[in-house]
Amino acid sequence: MPEESLSIIGAYVWDGAAFTRRDVHISGGRVAAEAAEGTATLDAAGRWLVPGLIDAHFHAYATSMDGLENERGPLSYAALNGARRLTRALQRGFTTVRDVAGGDIGLAQAVDAELFPSPRYHFTGPALSQTGGHGDARSAHVDVCFSHGHMCEVVDGVDALRVAVRERLRTGAHAIKVMASGGVFSLTDPIRIPQYSADELRAVVDEATRRGSYVAAHAYSSEAVQHAVAAGIRSIEHGNLIDRETAGLMAEAGAYLVPTLAAYDAMDRRGAEIGLNPVSLAKNAEVLSKGQEAVRLAHTAGVRVGFGTDLMGDLEDDQLTGVKLQIEASGPAATLRSMTAVNADLIGDSALGHLDEGAYGDAVLLTGDPLADPSVLWRQEAREAVIRGGRRVVQP
Repeated sequence: MPEESLSIIGAYVWDGAAFTRRDVHISGGRVAAEAAEGTATLDAAGRWLVPGLIDAHFHAYATSMDGLENERGPLSYAALNGARRLTRALQRGFTTVRDVAGGDIGLAQAVDAELFPSPRYHFTGPALSQTGGHGDARSAHVDVCFSHGHMCEVVDGVDALRVAVRERLRTGAHAIKVMASGGVFSLTDPIRIPQYSADELRAVVDEATRRGSYVAAHAYSSEAVQHAVAAGIRSIEHGNLIDRETAGLMAEAGAYLVPTLAAYDAMDRRGAEIGLNPVSLAKNAEVLSKGQEAVRLAHTAGVRVGFGTDLMGDLEDDQLTGVKLQIEASGPAATLRSMTAVNADLIGDSALGHLDEGAYGDAVLLTGDPLADPSVLWRQEAREAVIRGGRRVVQP
């Protein structure tokens, strides 16, 4: 039988609300009603099976904690390093990632050709930033020619933005990323102030929507999030500084929140020792304490809350810490839904995020019940098997 056929026998399987004991058969990389003749089996009795996890805010090309280095370093190095980052994410149980600021069709082709072990890969290409915005990597005292890097492109004006969106969609982008507020990692932009004009954001949304795609927006403050949601943006990334009113507006608009709690915790604990600049360290302190509160506000308002990590440079090994932090904010069941069904809906692929017939054969076999012992969701050693398309992933 082909490698992508596997029967997982006797596990307690997550159905989006509870665990039920049943067998899961994978044939041709998809969940099937019954096993094909001769399919290999995996004895999972006394184990808990969840759909493959989804990280909806990943950065393959974030090789450094220095923004300008990320943008101007050799793309060949960024791609090779990105392949390693993707493999390690897969080994942690993330069988799908959404790369929001970076990636390109070449890296996606390498994933599809199975040149290296990788999660399923969705990319936006370089995020769009206004001059002096979150994606402009220059500090105030540096005057260098910079408009386009590996993770961000500086584009101003409605017409130029329309062309930039069309070019990304022409070259395989899953969605479009815009910088709609200041950020932690950037040097010259106040974190709360909205970025891009309403006309500019609406133009980006219009172009993406007509192609059947959508827009994700980096935004922290209530002002910036309301500005983005009013323009029709579907996915709010971060959102740490939202208030109750803004959460309600997001719910009314059907917008998603993708919190990235791992990033702030990792920068707080490790940023200084690995060379994060003092400007970013100060900004991080402002948003660190608000992230979990924003998750709770969003859940209470009925916002669909996903899951992301946003880890740069050497901080990528804190990916599973993000799971722990989100569980502290919303509990294990809601977090498990965030990492599976909610992120699948956001991405727009009905074969992701569940283990019913027709789903991708992506799963994580855990040694314990995550509802009773949530730590199995963030402890690497609790992963008895990671399965991607019916194939067992080699563990580190």
